[in-house]
Amino acid sequence: MGKYLYYPGCSMESSARAYHDSLLKVAPVIGIDLEEIEDWNCCGATEYLGISLTPAYSLISRNLALASKQANGNHTVVAPCSACYLNLAKADYYMREQPKLGEMVNEALAVGGLHYEPGSLDVRHLLDVIVYDIGLDTVKSKVTRPLTGLRVAPYLGCMVPRPDYEKRWSDHEHPVELDQLLKALGAEVIDFPLKTHCCGGHMTQIGPDTAFELIRRLVSSADNYHADLMAALCPMCQMNVDAYQGEMNHHFGTSYHMPIIFFTQLMGLAFGMEAKELGFGMELVSAKKALEKIGVETPAPETKPARPKKAAGLPMPKPLPLRHQAAEIDEEKK
Repeated sequence: MGKYLYYPGCSMESSARAYHDSLLKVAPVIGIDLEEIEDWNCCGATEYLGISLTPAYSLISRNLALASKQANGNHTVVAPCSACYLNLAKADYYMREQPKLGEMVNEALAVGGLHYEPGSLDVRHLLDVIVYDIGLDTVKSKVTRPLTGLRVAPYLGCMVPRPDYEKRWSDHEHPVELDQLLKALGAEVIDFPLKTHCCGGHMTQIGPDTAFELIRRLVSSADNYHADLMAALCPMCQMNVDAYQGEMNHHFGTSYHMPIIFFTQLMGLAFGMEAKELGFGMELVSAKKALEKIGVETPAPETKPARPKKAAGLPMPKPLPLRHQAAEIDEEKK
């Protein structure tokens, strides 16, 4: 069994819990032993690096320092989240390529009694480990319920195959690793031309029109190729295209219904596991119709009880007046 240091990242037990649950189910089946890095912290996602480089890289590299300290002969860090993977790989690379940055980061880490020697760990994405360490033959040997007849669009997003500092992927624009894995599960994999296009990231919060257009392009392309669902490997990509698909439809007057499912969930199905234990039902765009094609019953969507209101709490500020109201208030003050 292959042992790996595991960096889960913040999304895995919250918005990407289906990814987390399905990964923990399929990992032991294919011989992956994940040892979670103790006391890990957020990687800073995509924003912090645009604000201040040294604190941002120090935040990321703290995880590498902790992993190095915990390594005990195991020098590969696996990250299932694409943003986490890219940030960890970036930190390791730029600390090597820019010694001054490396010195500044280690100066910051020293305050917490830590140090990281760049290049001492291999940072790898989960998909990379499954395809190139475990191997597609091993995956195929575990399939008991092939995904025969299920048309799947492989969607990697923009952060996994590039910049690819260690040359791990087959191609930056059209990598084949996810396609090959899905085919090993028995799925019918479409030639998805937008497999590495951006999902919009946090543009849903700062530029919805742009975000909705990026999401529309992905979903409409998968639909045009008659995909039953899209297979994702990034929590942010999955959340964007799943959670904002309804708003995108409303924005454009369309009616797409494209389930966005993590590739580990499909692995679990092919291995004969129950849909519920793999996190099916957590998706907002239901995969029920797609999974009926392979004879799998999808659990009802999860419903959470409304959070009870507190009798008393902190005083809340009054909302700011609208523009016309503010003008009226100014007029009254004159």
